[in-house]
Amino acid sequence: MSNKREDYISWDEYFMGVAILSGMRSKDPSTQVGACIVSPDNKILSMGYNGFPIGCSDDEFPWAREGDPLDNKYFYTTHSELNAILNYRGGSLEGAKLYVSLFPCNECAKAIIQSGIKTIVYDCDKYADTPSVLASKRMLDAAGVRYYQYKRTNREIRFSV
Repeated sequence: MSNKREDYISWDEYFMGVAILSGMRSKDPSTQVGACIVSPDNKILSMGYNGFPIGCSDDEFPWAREGDPLDNKYFYTTHSELNAILNYRGGSLEGAKLYVSLFPCNECAKAIIQSGIKTIVYDCDKYADTPSVLASKRMLDAAGVRYYQYKRTNREIRFSV
């Protein structure tokens, strides 16, 4: 007979929480996306968020979404998924699971597939009808990468000691 707590959070809640918290590090004024890569035995392997590459100043490169292509963020930012993959220093990601707050674009899907990640858990799919996400889903399906949407529990976060 055990007296353990019954209201502990699930692995999906835990790792999506880590991904969302990671996204809060992004300095992007319009979109903050976080990612967390997890091993098959539920160990955090890497994390990432959207931002500029190392050495590219957050104050000197543009955060604008529109205007001259060389004066907007799209040529300069690295997405959270790619950052998490590139941040990993432990060898293979074969069989890993990726938690991400926004469904991956086609460019990130390529990196996910090539890295060996086999499952994606995403929170939001607000760009579902865009060519980038449609192409992403087509490639992920062809490569056998499983993906599913995280089901929010609306659990209140309380801190206790």
